[in-house]
Amino acid sequence: MNLDIDFKYKELTDELLKEIPFTPDIAIVLGSGLGDFAKNIDLIKSIPTSSLPGYPKSTVHGHEGYIHFAKCSGKNILIFQGRVHFYEGYKLNECIIPVHITETLNCGKLILTNAAGGINTHFSPGDLMLITSFLALNLKKELTELIGLTSIENRNSFINLPSKRMNQIIHNAALEEKINLKEGSYWFSKGPSYETAAEIKMMAQMGIDSVGMSTVHEAIYASIRNIEVGAVSLITNFAAGISKEKLSHNEVIETAELAKTKFEKLIKKVIELS
Repeated sequence: MNLDIDFKYKELTDELLKEIPFTPDIAIVLGSGLGDFAKNIDLIKSIPTSSLPGYPKSTVHGHEGYIHFAKCSGKNILIFQGRVHFYEGYKLNECIIPVHITETLNCGKLILTNAAGGINTHFSPGDLMLITSFLALNLKKELTELIGLTSIENRNSFINLPSKRMNQIIHNAALEEKINLKEGSYWFSKGPSYETAAEIKMMAQMGIDSVGMSTVHEAIYASIRNIEVGAVSLITNFAAGISKEKLSHNEVIETAELAKTKFEKLIKKVIELS
């Protein structure tokens, strides 16, 4: 029996709908360490996710737990500051709440961001990477259940994921801002532990460019709900076995801090061009 996700989160969305100041033009999910973006634009209203019934609490440093309504480049922006992850023990249908809210608020465009480990040896920590394809071979059972939440006619719509139009906008934004934007594939890892050196070697041999623990299920669910999706990774570290340095979440936060100005310029230009 398929879960009725509209029914499951009806109390949450009903509460949110009482408070929204506008219908958003574009939504953004902020990844690890990228939350400062929300502080540097014109915030209209901020709602702590803890005040919304049924909204899961993030337990990860760098994910504060707010839904912001803001203005930027003449557009109405919906920002999710604080992502919940599959590895925190949540079900996949809980991890896609930002997408469900985006759809409920009649917003048809979504930018996903994340912090990722670099596998491609031509990448360096601090690089921004446009995601051109997603891989989640170890999440097939959960994704099948997630896709089952939507109509039969939409179940194959993520074949064209991510949106070519949104990716072109992100590419054009990088050109205008003179940002060296990398491009590549993103492998989803369930976590919570980082991948082993052997696993990274296997991914590298398969031509994978980056690895992380979010985004794929959000992108797929958004696509099957007819939301245009674009996604950008901040390469915060070399994946296991590529560098001699020990991996840590602190490194992720530190690199995000160094790259935040470049990230903000890119996202603001994407909003302007969207």
